[in-house]
Amino acid sequence: MALFGNAHTVDPASAQQDYARLLGHGEQVHAAFLLIRDTILFTDRRLILVDKQGITGKKVEYHSVPYRSITHFAVETAGTFDLDAELKIWISGTPTPLQKTFTKGVDIYEVQAILTQFVAR
Repeated sequence: MALFGNAHTVDPASAQQDYARLLGHGEQVHAAFLLIRDTILFTDRRLILVDKQGITGKKVEYHSVPYRSITHFAVETAGTFDLDAELKIWISGTPTPLQKTFTKGVDIYEVQAILTQFVAR
């Protein structure tokens, strides 16, 4: 599930409004990141991966991952020649991690800190 391209942060209030239909009663978006066409939402209850598919992007998969099901995660920082940072998330019962790639537009340490805040509860 790796993605390539220009990643950047999205205003949580804007993401809250854009994805209101996905959110449970009282659920709040704390952080959001746009990766070309896909989006990652960090809410107070779960991680939501929005995966736009196909040429037009009209078909969309919404993958909801409760924080309690995340067994561990890793971040890989960008290097000299490899300019992309990567987030890997292992979910209980799944041997292969979910992977998301971020370009230098996103501070991967910020992503790691947000995930730590919710997973380590």
